[in-house]
Amino acid sequence: MSAPTIRRDQIDGMNIHWSQWSLDAFLDCQERLGFTGIELWGAMPHLWIDCLGYYDAKAIRHKIESRGLTANVLCSENVISPYQVNPQEELYVSRCHDYFANAIRCAAELGCTYLSINSGWGYWNESREEAWKRSRDMLRSLAEVAEQEGIVLTLETLRPQESQLVVTLEDEKRMLEEVGHPNLKAMVDTVAMSVSGETLEQWFESLGSDIRNMHFVDCNPYGHFVWGDGNRNLGDWVTTLDKYGYSGFLGQEITDERYLIDPAAADFRNFHNLERYFEDEL
Repeated sequence: MSAPTIRRDQIDGMNIHWSQWSLDAFLDCQERLGFTGIELWGAMPHLWIDCLGYYDAKAIRHKIESRGLTANVLCSENVISPYQVNPQEELYVSRCHDYFANAIRCAAELGCTYLSINSGWGYWNESREEAWKRSRDMLRSLAEVAEQEGIVLTLETLRPQESQLVVTLEDEKRMLEEVGHPNLKAMVDTVAMSVSGETLEQWFESLGSDIRNMHFVDCNPYGHFVWGDGNRNLGDWVTTLDKYGYSGFLGQEITDERYLIDPAAADFRNFHNLERYFEDEL
């Protein structure tokens, strides 16, 4: 029986822990390490997106592709930024919708397949069901924009401290069913999954081929760590991916502040741990 493997081109390096470095520095490092794809965290200083427009996707795509890389996923910032999927005030609703619509258009111009997104959070002092309806309606509207642009939105769960909405597998299933649009699919965030006490097997058994993308990182169960810095078993998870025939992307969303000073060293250790499972290395 052959050992479980992942493909090199499934692994997407990510620039979120490069936030105090230039985009060129991040891209140069990914090229040197042997990444073939990236998930681009869409925030300054690397990419500008707001409710009015975005800048400058063509130039950024050229930077990426000139290094032999492909932008597979755009992760537009929507946790620490003022924009979220679940705004309440009328003007805020309009501007948040415009922000995500611009992110979708930017993703298309970058040549991405997916835009990762979440449910937003709503207000803690309001009815969860009222907030849920706003999230559902916004996601449906954005899925229609995504369809026009040839992009698929992938919905990740959040941790319970971040939202009262889509934080569990059951929440994910409900939202996907209620939105009911082919351009909104499932995404696994292994940290949110672990915090909720869920397993990859449960996600695949429930959502199967609707899972198109992942934030696939080590954790404890909190934290977004380099592989080896948490307590998850990478080999077991690769075995699960292999068992269910998962062929989607595995974004390396490394966010812990310990990696900010030397993100290249973090990426080197992370890539080294992952490459043991690359099918072209065995």
